[in-house]
Amino acid sequence: MKTILKTLTLALSIVSLSACNAKSKHSVQDLAVTTTVLNTSLKAITPEIKVALLLDTSNSMDGLIDQAKAQLWKIVNELSYAKCDTQHPNLRIALYEYGNDNLNAEEGYLRQVLPFSNDLDEISKSLFSLTTNGGNEYCGKVINSALNQLEWGNEAKDLKLIFIAGNEPYSQGQVSYKEASKLAHEKDVTVNTIFCGDYDLGVSTQWKDGADLTHGNYIAINHNQATVHVASPYDDKILELNEQLNTTYVAFGRRGKAKIEMQAEQDSNARSYNKANAVSRTVSKSSRLYTNSSWDLVDATEEANFSYDDIKDSELPKELKGKSKSEIKIYVEDKAKQRKKIQEQIAILNLNRRKYIAKQNKAANNDLESAMINALKSQAEQKNYKWE
Repeated sequence: MKTILKTLTLALSIVSLSACNAKSKHSVQDLAVTTTVLNTSLKAITPEIKVALLLDTSNSMDGLIDQAKAQLWKIVNELSYAKCDTQHPNLRIALYEYGNDNLNAEEGYLRQVLPFSNDLDEISKSLFSLTTNGGNEYCGKVINSALNQLEWGNEAKDLKLIFIAGNEPYSQGQVSYKEASKLAHEKDVTVNTIFCGDYDLGVSTQWKDGADLTHGNYIAINHNQATVHVASPYDDKILELNEQLNTTYVAFGRRGKAKIEMQAEQDSNARSYNKANAVSRTVSKSSRLYTNSSWDLVDATEEANFSYDDIKDSELPKELKGKSKSEIKIYVEDKAKQRKKIQEQIAILNLNRRKYIAKQNKAANNDLESAMINALKSQAEQKNYKWE
């Protein structure tokens, strides 16, 4: 019994290490024994990057919302290159809006638009649903709501971040931002503040203090700055591959038809800003972060609990209705092979595209994307996350 307890204690101490590559005081021999125990009795938990985006949607924030819509895919792509030890972390994004007269006054003029989600199409759709209108902007209230309503979890390796953007005094409202900051500490959540306007004005209106209290980044941005999309010689081919990529999705279930239509709608939304933005979305769609196992048979087959026996004929697309299980399996496997080949082609083209853009775009940007990526990387490095 004592041996079991000793081994379990050692195992739990290693599981609870806060950094991806943290050093342990235990001996190599102890670690070897514990690793064996963990491998046989505990399933490795994939770390997660959890980002709650709190956006001011009052009248003056049209530029901020436009930047969020136009830069989503660049941010997602940057996060897809992150690595925690030997693992690639999953990404979950939540979205709140606040400071809008159309929102419920009793709730503090705020709304949870989307809880934590890894559905990138749903996240894009939620962003494009936002509209602006005048209102009261209560930063403490919306931060407090995000901390209490979202499932942050207790995994030490997870990177848990709030990004709040706005341009009114940070101290407004009945919920103190200082109390909200204490709650953030308790949940191991870092609050990054993005002031839309002059840097010194943001300091004097407590936006910097709000970040400092949780060891976050304070950034002042020009929220009316137009997003710069750098075109590359690889864009047309990547967009051509996007069309091919879309043909590899096999929609099933009651949500299948609606979800594949949403996929096309978000392709169109990305193109509405710029060709290069559509390219960034295509790169995101070809990455490990774009998964659709709830409605796509190719992704669904990667799930541990998947079985072809669970699928009813009525849930299948017309090209598979009446087919045997073996015929369906062959069809889906062929689509999976096609997808993998297309994704590999996009990855190669994107590598060349990134190098090209890096040479062309040397000027520092003062926008939402740059603020978020810089903060994400600096805080991720504190937990030994690396970028490939």
